[in-house]
Amino acid sequence: MILDPLLLLRAYAIGVFPMSDDRDADEIYWVEPKQRAILPLDGFHLSRSLAKTVRTERFRVTVNADFRGVVQLCAEAAADRPTTWINHAIEASYAQLHRLGFAHSVECWEGDALVGGLYGVALGRAFFGESMASRRTDASKVALAWLVARMRLAGMTLLDCQFMTDHLRSLGAIEISQRDYRALLDVALSGISLADESALLSAGPGPEAASAFAPDLSPTLTVSGPVSGHFIAQLLTQTS
Repeated sequence: MILDPLLLLRAYAIGVFPMSDDRDADEIYWVEPKQRAILPLDGFHLSRSLAKTVRTERFRVTVNADFRGVVQLCAEAAADRPTTWINHAIEASYAQLHRLGFAHSVECWEGDALVGGLYGVALGRAFFGESMASRRTDASKVALAWLVARMRLAGMTLLDCQFMTDHLRSLGAIEISQRDYRALLDVALSGISLADESALLSAGPGPEAASAFAPDLSPTLTVSGPVSGHFIAQLLTQTS
């Protein structure tokens, strides 16, 4: 079973997202947390050690270079996470959203090895983070730093983290009420119409999202020269 892409987008537009109980489970259920974790784009906490890792480009960072690989990495069981909510139907559904231009990934590489990253759904000026994972220390943090920087440069306004964790809190995430989240969501999705399926799927997620996840930020965001880790760290340090 693959979830209809318009159904998924409409769910995100009202603050709902799908989950499953296990990698091999057949059932999918819909979730709307009463307390929502978001990461204010001007509140990302870039520690000195993380800033150094970003500046020195310990990892090569790409966007949408291996979406399926990132989803599979996030779905893998680990010692402290014996199961996952990403079942095969959810994986296939987000792969379809990716092909349509609404789901995106940020990857961290060591040579040719994928060692961390994150993925989620972009719509309007919002990005709904689904999951992130690391095979090396700080790889997912670096991916998140690049995501925040790209969103800020593109004029996006809402980074939804769904559920609060100690890891996210250490990076600047906060919890807000369902009501406050919906207000932020309405602003972020202003100008996006979900009524006409063909128009939405042909138009894509919106100009801000398209800019944020362009392979090279330079031509779309008038950044002078190639975007480097030093540039990303400098941008985040301005308000972190």
